Amino acid sequence: MAGHSVLTRNIMTEFARNTGLFPTAEVPRRYLWTDAFAVCNFLGLHEETGNKDFMDLALRLVDQVHTTLGRHRRDEHRTGPISGLSEEQAKHHPTAGGLRIGKELKERRSNEPLDERLEWDRDGQYFHYLTKWMHALNRIARSTRDFVYNKWAMELARTAHAKFAYTPFPGGQKSMYWKMSIDLSRPLVTSMGFHDPLDGLITYTQLLATAAQDPEPSVDLKTEIVDMTDMCRGRRWVTTDLLGIGGLLSDAFRVAQLMTSGCFSDSHLLSRLLDDSLVSLDALDGGGLKESLTGLAPDYRLAFRELGLSIGLQAIEKLSDLISRHEVFDRVRARLKSRLARLQGYEQLAETIESFWLESGHQGETWMDHRDINMVMLATSLSPAGYLVLADFDAHSGDV
Repeated sequence: MAGHSVLTRNIMTEFARNTGLFPTAEVPRRYLWTDAFAVCNFLGLHEETGNKDFMDLALRLVDQVHTTLGRHRRDEHRTGPISGLSEEQAKHHPTAGGLRIGKELKERRSNEPLDERLEWDRDGQYFHYLTKWMHALNRIARSTRDFVYNKWAMELARTAHAKFAYTPFPGGQKSMYWKMSIDLSRPLVTSMGFHDPLDGLITYTQLLATAAQDPEPSVDLKTEIVDMTDMCRGRRWVTTDLLGIGGLLSDAFRVAQLMTSGCFSDSHLLSRLLDDSLVSLDALDGGGLKESLTGLAPDYRLAFRELGLSIGLQAIEKLSDLISRHEVFDRVRARLKSRLARLQGYEQLAETIESFWLESGHQGETWMDHRDINMVMLATSLSPAGYLVLADFDAHSGDV
């Protein structure tokens, strides 16, 4: 583990330098998904080493994301905070208008037809990126004991929910847009992200659990949680996407941690996440998952998606340990353990993925095309606690 810590530190230091975080560049290169994981990585390094420089980098990154992705693009005619607030108000409510993705190209104009290939490179707002940033802000709040970061996360949740969630027809079940414009005034992609309601339900619950300890709570998400619960009811989350499977496993560990805090009063959601993760992995394994992770050339692979799976696989052991020792799982421990025993058969794939992408010969053109996100996801995989573990406000708690 010590070797991993040094490697993670080196990767994250290089990332900070490459993207203009430190030393500070006049025009830093910020991307919301990558930066959410990076914040968690810096926090993890701080919590592991006690080195305040890593906490400083985490806080600096939060500020830089808000002042970069919380504002209109430099190549746009619009200027200022995307929330429409004054500069002074935006300092106190930096997430009130959401946050841009940080894509290279401008968002699609309202009169411009959709080009599905080009849309991947266009700016806007993604709900699943916003929930990752909510998670990062919540981790900052839990680590620093400063509730303002959780307040910002909750303001972001309320803004995002109001714009992304909608009712297709009167009396119908709510749905969600996958991608919205930078100012959240119109949908850019109307289909729903497969795991977006699940992401929202778990993340909102996480924020509300922290807010319950805030002596001065300012935002409530109970209505939004009801909406997400309704959208999740009866759904299965089986997927063939490696990053998606990793997300399910990471989510399972988050749910279990929140259960120890009194959230998610029964084990149904946790059981569903474990079942669907196992079905997903078994299906891919039948199609040659292990062979593709050992024999397929790097030019035909996306490192950050595989590393997302690796991160999730490393939640299995942490989840198993938590279930073994916490009384909230007493009645369902045997049932959950049987699922985890089967999932543990896939844990060695994490080392396979890491070893492959650590080889410099594999970090060619496809790696460099997504260098920032690949670096950060590799660092998270090597030292996943900063992202996976929800630090408790009670420093003496052994729950997580």
